Amino acid sequence: MIRRLAGLIALATAATFGTASAQAGGTPQSSHLSFFGLEAGAHLTDLDDQVRELGGSGLRCTRSRADRRVLDCRGTAPDPSAGQPVEIWVSAIDSLGGVVTISGSVSAGQLDDWRRLIEDHYGKVGARVQGPQWMMQWVRRQQMIRLTWRVENNQKVASVSLVDGPVLDGWQR
Repeated sequence: MIRRLAGLIALATAATFGTASAQAGGTPQSSHLSFFGLEAGAHLTDLDDQVRELGGSGLRCTRSRADRRVLDCRGTAPDPSAGQPVEIWVSAIDSLGGVVTISGSVSAGQLDDWRRLIEDHYGKVGARVQGPQWMMQWVRRQQMIRLTWRVENNQKVASVSLVDGPVLDGWQR
């Protein structure tokens, strides 16, 4: 739990203090960053509705024992373009999605589709490498979207994380 909390705080810091290269280019289509219709900072009921709209069975949530305001939610839904199932994780604070992650094994074409979808909405940024993992990141209005991928057992695994800085900042108060 401590490692997960430290990770959330690190993501909030990245969302609040993004680099200039991550902020360059593109104009978001709405005030919230989104992927597959899932928005950073959205109310948990709206996120659950969107998972169902994607063809999933909804989110299953458990309340954190360490902090009663935190719900950890999981679900699956098909990728709208490829049809393959992806996992969806939400860390909700006071019923707002502080961190939303979409993850799964992807083909090279599917990864390119995810990248293009994000770049079409938020602009082009350079990819960065950290060890075996690649990452692209966009920051807008104290929110962050990050596309991460790596090869694991000869299969590409990718994730898109949406982080809402104000939701995470409010959690610290």
